[in-house]
Amino acid sequence: MTTPINWNREARRLLKGELARREIGYKALSRALERFGIDEDPKVLSTKINRGTFSFAFFLQCMRALDIDTVRVRDE
Repeated sequence: MTTPINWNREARRLLKGELARREIGYKALSRALERFGIDEDPKVLSTKINRGTFSFAFFLQCMRALDIDTVRVRDE
């Protein structure tokens, strides 16, 4: 029997991994999102991302704001 996947943890891992790879903090992400009319305080971003309960739309907004075209979903 396989262990169930914690999808919130996976979402958090993916987004935080992309931020870390690019050495982007929540303040810089907040500024990048503003280009798309999304006004999120860095503290709110931190809470939202650390919970891992954000929508896929939010994930896509972050990827677009950071100019990320490809995300590796699996580590194999």
